[in-house]
Amino acid sequence: MASSPDTRGNPSSKSRQWHSRKPAPDPNLPRPNDAQYCTLESFSTTAGESQESDNTCESPVSASCVTEDLSDVKDMLKELENVMLGPEPDAADSFDSFNQLLMGIPKGDIKHVLIACAKAIADDNLAAAEWLITELRHMVSVSGEPIQRLGAYLLEGLVARIFSSGSAIYKALKCKEPASSDLLSYMHILYEICPFFKFGYISANGAIVEAVGGEDRVHIVDFHITQGNQWLILMRALASRPGGPPFLRITGVDDSVSAYARGGGLDLVGQWMSRFAESLNVPFEFHPLVMSGCEAELKPGSLNLRPEEALVVNFSFQLHHLPDESVSTENHRDRLLRFVKGLAPTIVTIVEQESNTNTSAFFPRFLETLDYYTAIFDSIDVMLPREKKERISVEQHCLAREIVNIIACEGRERVERHELHGKWKSRLRMAGFAPFPLSPTVNAGIKALLENYCDKYKLEERDGALYLGWMDRVLVVSSAWK
Repeated sequence: MASSPDTRGNPSSKSRQWHSRKPAPDPNLPRPNDAQYCTLESFSTTAGESQESDNTCESPVSASCVTEDLSDVKDMLKELENVMLGPEPDAADSFDSFNQLLMGIPKGDIKHVLIACAKAIADDNLAAAEWLITELRHMVSVSGEPIQRLGAYLLEGLVARIFSSGSAIYKALKCKEPASSDLLSYMHILYEICPFFKFGYISANGAIVEAVGGEDRVHIVDFHITQGNQWLILMRALASRPGGPPFLRITGVDDSVSAYARGGGLDLVGQWMSRFAESLNVPFEFHPLVMSGCEAELKPGSLNLRPEEALVVNFSFQLHHLPDESVSTENHRDRLLRFVKGLAPTIVTIVEQESNTNTSAFFPRFLETLDYYTAIFDSIDVMLPREKKERISVEQHCLAREIVNIIACEGRERVERHELHGKWKSRLRMAGFAPFPLSPTVNAGIKALLENYCDKYKLEERDGALYLGWMDRVLVVSSAWK
């Protein structure tokens, strides 16, 4: 967004007093350079109207592109502070409180500054948040250490949260989309460098092969088919089955991001998969379903179920997008699970991130997001050199959007709502499901996969489910149910 001229006058004496005590930036940290790079694009709104900015954002590599001018941030935050806090509090008391906050932050420690900033926002201490945001802009960088890169996107979320919750200056955030072919390329890079997706696909496929071992006709309903990569792997397994492969029918539910990346609708996925199935002599039929999981729940006839087919339902990284009882009395999350149980499936496979961000209040949700994505960014750092433009693009276009959504949004606007596996187990059991333990064969297949990656990835089996983590942080869990 283009910067706007200052029309609100000089900052208060309280603001000037704090700024005069700002410590010098740590010279050992990377400084902003002249490279131009945009992280997020914002849309401004005023009460009763919404107007999308036509300006593209070009900001320094270490800066947020919510605004290009630090004076804009100061002025906007000052305005929000005056609206929310009313008349200025006693300057001496405020300064003492602010000093206490700063004394607990080690110099140059981005993580602690991020946490302090989130705490200030949670406590409605907007003036302290303003100061910390100014400091963070000099510390984060999309091309630096993992914590600097993650910090750049967390900072986007913090600034956006202040604006959207304060006076509706910013109501929506949107990643600046690359060309569809580029986005597909970035998604493929993430698929290759991080084992999480392959882990989910291989573990789910292993459970499916075991569950439908003697079936002649199999129907898979995939509620998040993306590009269909998971089923190419399954077709290879079915093609080698003794006695020949079954007739395989797949119903795929689309999503807007995957459709944009592939440059077309689900017909493209069907064509790719049909050609691949034909090359393996697997009898195959594809049925595209252009609707959400919630809509499928309301229109069961759209699934075109056939009694002679063994039904498989697959949820890969999808269920956390459905709103639950904390968002709406409709509770689509549990309703969809009950709906699927009513279809009497042979097996249901679920792969989800192991993170607790669904119903948590803002500050604990920020801490959880910081911890979870620190492990993600650390793992990416091992696989892709920091100077590679592709790495910056992968993180910006495949991860930044969800990070900002978790931090900045509430209610229906927050669509990234992860839950821990223990909570998913409770939901599934309440819907009438029982665990379908993953076999040692599946476990062995995942271990073989991880031999191609860094030895810091850890695999653990607990109560029939598989947990994949980076060092001591579990990141993804795969389980099966019947």
